[in-house]
Amino acid sequence: MASNKPPGGGPRDTRSRETRPRDARSHRLKRMREDSLKPPIDPRETGAPAPAADCALDLGWGRLIFGQTFADPEKIVAALEGELLDRRDIAVYVRDPHVVLANAPQEVFLDPSHTYRLQLSTYRASRRPLSGFFLRRLTARTDADAINRIYAARGMVPVPPDFFWSKRDARAVCYFLAEDETSGEILGTITGVDHMRAFNDPERGSSLWCLAVDPQARHAGIGEALVRHLAEYFAARGLAHLDLSVMHDNTQAIALYEKIGFYRVPYFSVKRKNPINETLFTGPDADDRLNPYAKIIVREARRRGIRVEVSDAERGFFALSQGGRTIRCRESLSELTSAVAMSICDDKTATRTVVEKAGVAVPAEIIAGDDAAALEAFLAAHGKVVVKPARGEQGRGVAVGLTTLEEVEAAVEAARRICDTVLVEECVEGQDLRLIVINYKLVAAAIRRPPVIVGNGRQTIRDLIASQSRRRSAATGGESRIPVDAETERTVRQSGRTLDEVLPSGMELEVRRTANLHTGGTIHDVTDIIHPVLVDAAIRAARAIDIPVTGIDLMVKAPTGADYRFIEANERPGLANHEPQPTAERFVDLLFPLSMPATARQAAADQSSAEVSG
Repeated sequence: MASNKPPGGGPRDTRSRETRPRDARSHRLKRMREDSLKPPIDPRETGAPAPAADCALDLGWGRLIFGQTFADPEKIVAALEGELLDRRDIAVYVRDPHVVLANAPQEVFLDPSHTYRLQLSTYRASRRPLSGFFLRRLTARTDADAINRIYAARGMVPVPPDFFWSKRDARAVCYFLAEDETSGEILGTITGVDHMRAFNDPERGSSLWCLAVDPQARHAGIGEALVRHLAEYFAARGLAHLDLSVMHDNTQAIALYEKIGFYRVPYFSVKRKNPINETLFTGPDADDRLNPYAKIIVREARRRGIRVEVSDAERGFFALSQGGRTIRCRESLSELTSAVAMSICDDKTATRTVVEKAGVAVPAEIIAGDDAAALEAFLAAHGKVVVKPARGEQGRGVAVGLTTLEEVEAAVEAARRICDTVLVEECVEGQDLRLIVINYKLVAAAIRRPPVIVGNGRQTIRDLIASQSRRRSAATGGESRIPVDAETERTVRQSGRTLDEVLPSGMELEVRRTANLHTGGTIHDVTDIIHPVLVDAAIRAARAIDIPVTGIDLMVKAPTGADYRFIEANERPGLANHEPQPTAERFVDLLFPLSMPATARQAAADQSSAEVSG
């Protein structure tokens, strides 16, 4: 005979379900039941209007196809087949993904992303105020260009600018931006979709899309602030939850979402196989150990059907083969660069001699010897100098803005640990400009800025440097970090501060004078506004060295002006981090011209003919 007592021996709780206390375990079980794969809610049970059928919402980069509004899986496949060129449709909330895939296994695939949900009724806002930036709606046409710039930097699909502007007052879609309080620069963006207004969602849901922060942004907490702002915006509208989709291996983003209160729910998305999504359905690369500078070239080569053989992933060595032609490379250094050209770039004194003879403007310079009087005289003549080893890369051993003989002598001693020959140059004030020249044509131009931290009134300068270094590393695949070395300590000291001092909230501090990416510098594209004189100087230097692929570094007053001084030429310039400029494409064009589309080859030939005749 069955007992009417629970296993623990106590009396059965005979109260109604509504009056029973809710403990954490029962709440979690209830949530798991409600958030599991289930049929659409019957609007007759909720009294809500019937949801729209077969809803597909255009977001510019593609359409959101709401799977719960489709009664037939075949219709979801048909909707995905309507994807436009260079767009990326996503079928979300697909309740029977296995059936959808079975209808078109060669055309669609299961997106390897997790779905996360934030219950807006239990969400708690952050008490921490924004520092150095503010959030606002999209208000101007120029905002669209700024959003696309950030999308390009993050490898995301761009959106026609007119589309953003046409949706600025849309009821179902909203765009929020993070803007720098001082410069007015757009630092980040987020897109929100109101499901109630999109298709009368009886669950009163919403979703987050396209969270993107400028990888060069120096303020902390931009992404979190945008997510929280969107959540609070939809909570004020009376919506129940905010969903998002995140790649399963994006641990940094997942940690952020879980910190805010998102939890994972078992919903699935399906996409159509296209070139944009190729890496998601072809499996992981066999050369994940390649750094970003080699990987960007390898991916472009594979996209064109060029055979890739990686011989040493750690050092960036690989070979590309097509049509009986094989070229070995180390990142952007290929067999097309001669040993003589490489030797000229390797020795800064040789580089200077070659480009100066070609009419390129160079700064005053001496070679540091044992004559302290000569150093002192050079320093007195120029007031401020730069010390750097004659051979070296990635900013190692470079000291900038030295004003005393003691600083110069110490920097010379440090540089000699890298190379016996040490150069002392006049310090040319201005901005560090990198120009990528491929096949003696300018492909990209970018201002490189030294790393800057922003105070929050709580952390020391040392801790702020560590935080900024982590963000730079995450944004560049581990290639950019801010070292706390003699150069960093000297730069902070010259500002009148110490590493263990707390920086006031909102105050910006430059922590290094060098702008190299590897030591925490940031890159800002200026290709469209570069002055022709600077372009001519870069091409003139490349031709003088006779090097087909190079990064020319100039010190300039402004990228729009003609004033400059040549700094150095790099035989193996990094082609990554120059988005949206097609650096890898032009590099592969140089190596394998026949891999270019016929129309592109004809356009290149016409341009070359015009240059010769001109």
